[in-house]
Amino acid sequence: MLLNPWIYLALLALVIIGVLAAIATKLLRQLKQQTLEQEQQKAAQQQALQQHDKKIISSVVIIVRAMKEEQCDIAEGCWRLSVLLDSLKLSQDLHVQFPAIFKFYEAIKHMPILAARKKLDKKSRMKLDFERMKLEAEMADDIRKDIELLHQYANERNSMLSAASA
Repeated sequence: MLLNPWIYLALLALVIIGVLAAIATKLLRQLKQQTLEQEQQKAAQQQALQQHDKKIISSVVIIVRAMKEEQCDIAEGCWRLSVLLDSLKLSQDLHVQFPAIFKFYEAIKHMPILAARKKLDKKSRMKLDFERMKLEAEMADDIRKDIELLHQYANERNSMLSAASA
């Protein structure tokens, strides 16, 4: 006996619905897996940024201490601190928080260092040294205030980063 054509259509519809349901389930699993992988990548990236910043902040603390103990002069300290602070990934507006350090760096960054400085004649070196020392004298108090604030900031930031990675 031949089955009614409607039964064939109903069976075909059930097969199609079953296939579509299987495909939808597979796609949902893939989406869930992709979402999980993205979250893991984001967490790993955040951890890497925290480790980077923690290393930088530790260097900042060392330089600040050296400056406070006058083991590192103002020009070298501001130069190093400006470069380090600019490389932080998770901190912003440090130019606003520590303006004297960045202002001093902006004023001296054009001055040659190391081999380039050695190539200068004595008169040029003395002129640059005078310019730098004059600027140091003018800005010393503001820089010392920024150094104190930066020391406090760096210690707090270091604690936060340590707590976040624990």
